[in-house]
Amino acid sequence: MPKILPLLLILLFFNSTTSFADGKKVQKIVLDAGHGGNEPGALGRISKEKDLALSITLKLGKKLEQHYKSRQIIYTRKTDVFVELPDRHKIANKAEANLFVSVHVNSSAGKRVKVQDGYRYVKKNGKTYKYPRYKYYNTTSANGTECYVLGLHRNSQKEKSIGEYSDNLTNEPGLLDESDPMTQIIIAQYSQAFLSSSVSLATFIQQQFNTQGRLDRGVKQKGLEVLAGCVMPGVLVEIGFINNPEEEKYLNSEKGQSEIVEAIYKGILSYIDSVEN
Repeated sequence: MPKILPLLLILLFFNSTTSFADGKKVQKIVLDAGHGGNEPGALGRISKEKDLALSITLKLGKKLEQHYKSRQIIYTRKTDVFVELPDRHKIANKAEANLFVSVHVNSSAGKRVKVQDGYRYVKKNGKTYKYPRYKYYNTTSANGTECYVLGLHRNSQKEKSIGEYSDNLTNEPGLLDESDPMTQIIIAQYSQAFLSSSVSLATFIQQQFNTQGRLDRGVKQKGLEVLAGCVMPGVLVEIGFINNPEEEKYLNSEKGQSEIVEAIYKGILSYIDSVEN
């Protein structure tokens, strides 16, 4: 097949935006636990975002591995280490993954409160004095879950990545020639297909949270680096607000984590069923 496809063939090839690549199955899923190592992410009274994200991601991966024996689950991190954002999508791109799911914990501006968390002792003139010790927290009443897909203003980075990893997307290496204007049409179509598929995946996940009774904060767009470089559909899931005391307790509970994993898991299954059946 020549490198330059006729325009009509291109349009026919990309006539469906419900799948990221025509006829291609979801064989590899990348799970990304946000933050890690010396970057804790959002902070609550009893926990850190990096730890909650990792716990949820590992449990989600185990559940997917048990269900999908023939599909590969890839992790950007499995321990408390920090992985640079560009390295996260490089892991996914080099693996030729078909789906990218990043897990994060939300936080929002709120009321600043002072909470005593112990005592401090000061020696002065041979005597020891005991004083209350306080920590300050921002608390919020905000709650619920939301999913992010890539904002349109980061499309140029997305398209650049598609061009760089174009051989991942076709059965013929070298088919897409970045120097050819026609290739830009193909890349733009892939970018739109990825966005459509990402919205579909995010919607399925949010529907599952809603079924559980969690507040559905919707599917939103944002120019996130971790999604901009991925050559595949991708979503970032905010599983709850760490600075909402009640929600933080839920996020740290066995019941809460089990339900969160179940929602994302069922959302992924619904998405795969929708593009493969």
